[in-house]
Amino acid sequence: MTPPTFACQHMPGVTVISVAGDLDAANADRLDTFISRARYRPGDHLVLDLSEVPLVGHSGLRVLLNARALTRQHGGDLHLAALQESPDRLLNTTGAKPVLTVHHSVEGAILAALHASQFPQGGL
Repeated sequence: MTPPTFACQHMPGVTVISVAGDLDAANADRLDTFISRARYRPGDHLVLDLSEVPLVGHSGLRVLLNARALTRQHGGDLHLAALQESPDRLLNTTGAKPVLTVHHSVEGAILAALHASQFPQGGL
């Protein structure tokens, strides 16, 4: 079990949080706390770079779903980026993947979030 570490970057309308390490019952609450502290403005979109997260347990999934609900409640959205095989499999087997916005790359997630923050209704 690798305890997670976090880094945060703010862009106009988007907060990017990079996560490294496992998100399981022992430490998923650390991500929840970090997200609460890192959110720049309530309406910002949130990108979670999960490229260095080998394991997401059910507690980690709960944090992701709660983060999605909170960002959507305030006019933003959650974008997950660069899932490894095990976390991707968990999202598929639990049925959570269709509910979450998942991108293959961090760059794609950031571009989608920036676009969504500039054009909230999808229009130009």
